[in-house]
Amino acid sequence: MTAENGARQVADPHNPSAEDSLITRYFKPLATDPGAFGLVDDAAVLSSSGDDIVVTTDAVIEGVHYLATDPPDTIARKALRVNLSDLAAKGAVPAGFVLTLALRSKEDAWLGPFADALGEDAKTFACPLLGGDTVSTPGPQMISITAFGRVPRGRMVGRTGARPGDRILVTGTIGDAALGLDVLTGGAAAAALASDPAAREALVSRYRIPQPRNVLARAVRDHASAAMDVSDGLAGDLTKLCAASGVSASVDVANVPLSAAAAGLIVRNAVCVETLLAGGDDYEVLCTVPPAQSDALIAAGRAAGVAVTAIGMIVAGSARPRFLDGQGQELALKRLSYSHF
Repeated sequence: MTAENGARQVADPHNPSAEDSLITRYFKPLATDPGAFGLVDDAAVLSSSGDDIVVTTDAVIEGVHYLATDPPDTIARKALRVNLSDLAAKGAVPAGFVLTLALRSKEDAWLGPFADALGEDAKTFACPLLGGDTVSTPGPQMISITAFGRVPRGRMVGRTGARPGDRILVTGTIGDAALGLDVLTGGAAAAALASDPAAREALVSRYRIPQPRNVLARAVRDHASAAMDVSDGLAGDLTKLCAASGVSASVDVANVPLSAAAAGLIVRNAVCVETLLAGGDDYEVLCTVPPAQSDALIAAGRAAGVAVTAIGMIVAGSARPRFLDGQGQELALKRLSYSHF
């Protein structure tokens, strides 16, 4: 995370630039890995220790992935955690990350809480800052993170290994983040939960602060035939996984795990099930597991305090996955996921 992008005068070490000062004040304390060199170099060294290095990157943009009114600490946590979620689904242990910040201003009131929360999560998930870049922008702010993880050689869990007969498992609950955004933007969920501040806050928290399932990375690696994280919506992401594996799927929607708040909204017809299946921002692990190993993954989740639920089966064919209601009738979903374009 060095100050070198763009046309600038040669830096005077006795008169550091505003960017140098920003990096030193807010982000140098986060660079705890020896390979980061205290952020004084323009590159870092990440030791592989004989493992494969898994690389993933995601950006969060103001007005697209978070609201301008969201607190800076939650923005920092979301930016890192969406990448950690990818590593978890690959069966990888976090190793470090690089950060690019496109900022309109460098106000302490925003950068202080942002850096503090980022540092807390970096420590919690053992994923230190290795470097990056800061730039100014006249437009929406953007935080881009590239995260690195380690897996034993040849053991990364991809999207292509699902086979007919595999069970489909998902961690946590589905649809809460989409409902949290609906609450924040004054939608149907906000109106229906007007007298339930606890439920509103729980849903908003799920939108603002994902809960990556890194404690299950090893179990996913040991038992799953294919996996990905649910970022754009369960229906759409399962469709992507099936396409990559050359298979189809059947999902019992009644088995899709819901929070109490989400289930209550469905019962009251305040929201439709499509909102939950296609809303996105869940950041749960979606995986396929051979039947003989599914109980072991569910048990690993139970031991780690993370619910793992079987929601369907992989079947032969190339048709789009079918989502069946309680009577076995296929639901006609108008959309499968959030679309970036």
